Parts: sequence; structure tokens; C-alpha cells
Amino acid sequence: MRGTGKADVFVMLAHPVGHAKSPGIFNEIFEQKGLDSLMVPLSCRPEDFDTFWAGLTAAENIRGVIISVPYKVPVFHKCAAAHDRASRVQSANSVRRQADGTWYADNFDGVGFIEGLKAGGHRITGQRILQVGAGGAGASLTYCLAEEGAAEIRLADIDRERARKLALLVGRTFPNCRIEVADPDPSGMDMAINATPSGLKAGDPLPMDVSKLTREMTVVDIIMEPAETALLKAAKEIGCRIQPGRPMMDFQVEAMAEFFDIDRKDRRHG
Repeated sequence: MRGTGKADVFVMLAHPVGHAKSPGIFNEIFEQKGLDSLMVPLSCRPEDFDTFWAGLTAAENIRGVIISVPYKVPVFHKCAAAHDRASRVQSANSVRRQADGTWYADNFDGVGFIEGLKAGGHRITGQRILQVGAGGAGASLTYCLAEEGAAEIRLADIDRERARKLALLVGRTFPNCRIEVADPDPSGMDMAINATPSGLKAGDPLPMDVSKLTREMTVVDIIMEPAETALLKAAKEIGCRIQPGRPMMDFQVEAMAEFFDIDRKDRRHG
């Protein structure tokens, strides 16, 4: 029976949270494994975040939290310790409770993204890449793309200073990858990536200038719903190879399940 008093409780936190797929995915996994665990979607207004997080921390049977926009950076700063993947971008998309009740942060955005691209047969090494979005998820993607051997990353963000800071940090760590801050123009690129929320809602503006796309390019969107965003639809009509957001989530789920120790194999960390 699921949801007993002994259940491990996990939370999916976002604002809004209606588009989140993680609760359904994890609850199906729990069902398949015969676990009484459950994941619940929760949301709060940004101005109520500190109060919300204090309450979440006080709830002793909440073992882990998956975090999405706009809380990846604020949650990271609530954690007592973190994996290098999260520390280098100051952003968490998963946290688990430690034995002393504090939180430990990790970030699987880049991990899931890179593995999803590889599974889709998309090459990264030596590629020239436009990435639109330098926020919580985007920062993780930029580091991982550079780490995988991208030759050039053109980084665009509505907050140009945020993009500039990220480019500087990634460039210091991976000097062989040329990184420039520019407009969301895919001209001359091999791959174009949307790492922003633009496309979640009907009527959202396109995150890049699709008139500059060519059929030789690969276009990637990290948004999961809708499965075919307006960007991907436009790219497909041009003849580009496309990659939707679901593979990124699938590979993240595998890593998160191990991080949370959903099978209860090792509870030394909490």
C-alpha cells in the first residue's frame, strides 16, 4: 500500500507547478517497485519562499525535493553542502535531507541533457552551439557542453550581465571552448538550444530568431510540455534535426532516483 505513515515523501517545487512531470514519473516508479513512497507537487509565491522552505524543512518525513523555476538558486543557498555540479553554478535541481536534518544539493540538469543528446545521436565535441538562457538550468548546460568539448558557445539571455558572468566562469574552467555573449541568433551554428521557459505557454515569444535556422542545424528545447514546442515545430518545418525535452528528464530521473536512494539501500546520508 502506498502512502502509509512510513512513506518517504518527496516534493516537486516550482511556480507554477502545473506543467511538472516529475510527480507522475516518480509515483509510477514507486508503484512499479512496490514502495509506499510518494511525490507531491507543491508551489508557493516567490515572496513566500522563505516561510515555505522553513516549513518544508520542519516536515521531518520529507526526504528530498526536485526544484524547478524559479527556485533553483534560492534552494541552493538553503543547503549546508553540495556536489561540485551544483556549487559551480550555485543552483540546485535536487536536494536530499542529511542525517542531521540539513539539505545536500546536486544538479542533474546538465547530466540529463548531455546523456539525452548522446542517446539521440547528437554530437557535441567540436560543435558551434547557440544557447539561449543562462539561468539555473542554462548555467548547468553551459558547463557540461564545454566539458564535453563544444568548440564554441554563443550565449544569449535577456539578462546580459548574467550571461556575461556565466561565460567568464565557464571560460576560465574550460579555456578550449570559445564563449561569447550575443543575441539569440543561430547564424553559423551547428546546434541551437532553448534553455528558457519561453514556450511553456501558448503565445510565448520564440526564444531565438528562427529565420536564421538552416536544415543542417540541430535544434533542442529543454521544455517537456508541450512535447513539440513552437520552436521545435518551426525547426522541423525548416528541416532541422530536433530534440525535445523528454530525454533530458528521463536521464535525470535515473540519476535522481539513485541520489534520493528511493530503494532504501543506503540511508547513511540521512
